[in-house]
Amino acid sequence: MEADYVVVGAGSAGCAIAYRLAEAGRSVLVIEHGGTDWGPLIQMPGALSFPMNMARYDWGYESEPEPHLGGRRLATPRGKVLGGSSSINGMVYVRGHARDFDHWDESGARGWSYADVLPYFKRMETWHDGGHGGDPTWRGTDGPLHVTRGTRANPLYHAFVEAGREAGYEVTDDYNGRQQEGFGAFEQTVWKGRRWSAANAYLRPALKTKRCAVVNGLAARVVIEEGRATGVALADGRVVRARAEVVLSASAINSPKLLMLSGIGPGAHLAEHGIEVRADRPGVGANLQDHLEMYVQMAASQPVTLFRYWNLPGKAWVGARWLLTRTGPGATNNFESCAFVRSEAGVEYPDIQYHFLPLAVRYDGKVAAEGHGFQAHVGPMRSPSRGSVTLRSGEADAKPVIRFNYMSTEQDWRDFRRCIRLTREIFAQEAFAPFRRHEIQPGAAVHTDAELDEAIREHAESAYHPCGTCRMGAADDPGAVVDPEARVIGVDSLRVADSSIFPRITNGNLNGPSIMVGEKVSDHLLGRTLPRSNAEPWIHPGWRVAQR
Repeated sequence: MEADYVVVGAGSAGCAIAYRLAEAGRSVLVIEHGGTDWGPLIQMPGALSFPMNMARYDWGYESEPEPHLGGRRLATPRGKVLGGSSSINGMVYVRGHARDFDHWDESGARGWSYADVLPYFKRMETWHDGGHGGDPTWRGTDGPLHVTRGTRANPLYHAFVEAGREAGYEVTDDYNGRQQEGFGAFEQTVWKGRRWSAANAYLRPALKTKRCAVVNGLAARVVIEEGRATGVALADGRVVRARAEVVLSASAINSPKLLMLSGIGPGAHLAEHGIEVRADRPGVGANLQDHLEMYVQMAASQPVTLFRYWNLPGKAWVGARWLLTRTGPGATNNFESCAFVRSEAGVEYPDIQYHFLPLAVRYDGKVAAEGHGFQAHVGPMRSPSRGSVTLRSGEADAKPVIRFNYMSTEQDWRDFRRCIRLTREIFAQEAFAPFRRHEIQPGAAVHTDAELDEAIREHAESAYHPCGTCRMGAADDPGAVVDPEARVIGVDSLRVADSSIFPRITNGNLNGPSIMVGEKVSDHLLGRTLPRSNAEPWIHPGWRVAQR
């Protein structure tokens, strides 16, 4: 129960760190409370709605009643399984926009600009464009993480991109390359029809080196001796010792919780729970951010949607085809077209994301009553609302208190209304004429600001992108939790590496940037760095005066 490094959490960043450390000849013990990720419900991409709703694979967290969403408690799934949330997520792969990382650098996370992080995105990827275009010089060719595109066999995927073009938006051949802005093909962490989680990409190769092992248990606190982290105490009394450093990669929910249980956090809050204060860091658990989205749903006039499989024989056929050939609707997450657009003139880079799905369904797998339909998941990317993660008690097995504080500013409501109205404009384009019947949600009768606000209050859902709760910043920033090398300020030999260190949420889904954090922090642990990139990302030349 001793190694050079102890990593808490076998998730997106933790698996990447374990692999890079083991590759460099270091010994690593990875603490993971969840069990194996083996089984068709995780490995089959088309079954994505199952694992995130299963207590076996998910921590089962939910928010406190959200005051601006009618008091609803929103599900906050986090992976409790090998691979962490990369084993239960929607497998959508987005790097984030170049300007997201430039903002990190400017806000105190020096060395995390786009020029600094692009080499790590390239190192982690093996990119398969599927013959759909894109510039390979922006992408990786031999990394552990396979990134692919779906077959886009359904005509609705092409209708969505064509509708965007008809509406006057850009079309991009690779939103993860030079130009994020526009409509185009979505990318996914799927390889040969199977979910390519961080466990498959990184942890299994790390375990094969024999320098990495997994310890099953619940981390209760970091052991700190004379101001230095020396290991991790488990809830069952065992202690896992680290000769060099301890790294917390336990998620934007569990990493701040574990820091607070270890005496690192807001002093008064820790004292309330009888926890000895080791480092008074008010930023621990603060700055919680997420993406909120709404499903704008349309009924379809033709039976071309995935609803044709929404019956027992259909599901049996999809499952059998996947088991035998790793092809068909079970071999993709079925999010195969997307868009990133700007909400208005004067916005420098996209602040709205679209996931397009040729099915009208909820995230829990309940299909719309109309049967055949399609939907766009849409929401603002940079909400000004901030929430928090705090302790419910000083016990390791107690669920934390999660308050997102969604929609707490007038800007949130203004941005969200614009998202819905812009989506309706896209669905009204000629490209959708052969497929369009009527609007299911929010419904054609919902038009005024007040009516849209009520629909948002009732139907907005988390996109499951929590981040920011152990914010990275300058070492002398009182609100920062970790410095630009991810070292916890005030405790030696302790780092945090996951989405909790994001200073501000990035555009799109967070699995890609979380893995990148693991890649980059592994180099900080090993005292090395990759040369900066001089690639110039595309910014709309008319952004100051035009929305599209």
